[in-house]
Amino acid sequence: MSVRARLTAVYALVFVLAMAAVLLVSYLLMRGHLQRTLPDADADSVLHQLARQYGLALLGALLLAVALGWLAAGRLLAPIRAITRTARRVSDERLEERIALQGPRDELRELADTFDAMLDRLQGALDGQRRFVANASHELRGPLTVIRTEAEVTLADPDASPAELREMGEAVLEATERTENLLDGLLVLARSQRALLRQDPVDLAVAARRAVSEAADAASAAHVRVRLATCPAPVRGDEALLVRLVGNLVDNGIRYNASGGDVDVRTEARDGHVCVRVENTGAVVPADKVELLTQPFERLGRRADGRGAGLGLSIVRAVAEAHGGALRLRARDGGGLVAEVELPARGPVA
Repeated sequence: MSVRARLTAVYALVFVLAMAAVLLVSYLLMRGHLQRTLPDADADSVLHQLARQYGLALLGALLLAVALGWLAAGRLLAPIRAITRTARRVSDERLEERIALQGPRDELRELADTFDAMLDRLQGALDGQRRFVANASHELRGPLTVIRTEAEVTLADPDASPAELREMGEAVLEATERTENLLDGLLVLARSQRALLRQDPVDLAVAARRAVSEAADAASAAHVRVRLATCPAPVRGDEALLVRLVGNLVDNGIRYNASGGDVDVRTEARDGHVCVRVENTGAVVPADKVELLTQPFERLGRRADGRGAGLGLSIVRAVAEAHGGALRLRARDGGGLVAEVELPARGPVA
């Protein structure tokens, strides 16, 4: 039976049982009154006619209850049918469909609003996925074009000298390295957006010292001073991802800086949370555009050394959220950026 039919049956059954109870009480009262006031034969005749009339009334009430119940159930289930129709129309290419149910804020309105909110989130996720795929394709096309062009131009010259061949090899090697870095970033970003499978003890202070040490050559080449101030900052999670998080913050501070600039790296624990904070000088970042830097491949026109793919802060945000934390960005007065990641503290690291 359909839900409408079941609701109709329930309405009709409740109505008929209530009416039957009323008629039964009425019949019993009438029987007592007639038996006291009329001879038995006359009383029995009247009661027989009364029972038949009550039976016809009950049958009519049943038919009326079924009809009214069917109409009422249809009206009550109309929002459900609207939700069903919208769900059938929704597809990858028609995610703009919404129920937009009107009426009182009851359970059905709440269900429709929840469905619309789910479609909003789904549309946002698919739009983001399309942008991500388009941007990734664009970023990959650059180094691949370089590789193909260098190879075609060099091979088209039968008299190419060893120096030209070496130059072509170096260009191909550099483009290959860019492609590897991009693919590595994409894999880390995809991994950080899945559920965590590891709960390693990690001290962000140790990760910060390691990141600064590994970035020392890059900082020297860029003429950037890196200052480090650490306090124990114990967390638990995926060690490789957390180390990558701190490394990306330090690398971002060095890469998008100015010659002679500074990078301040700090870790601390406070109020049940641990924090890693990286502040760097550099170009002025519009305050209303700062949050865009967490989008994949977004640089806001900031100049880098050509090796970055614009995935660093996207990975930081994804790793932080996967560990129950958050990334906060703030434009620094005078230029540059302040990036702070706060994570739940997970006890001392052994």
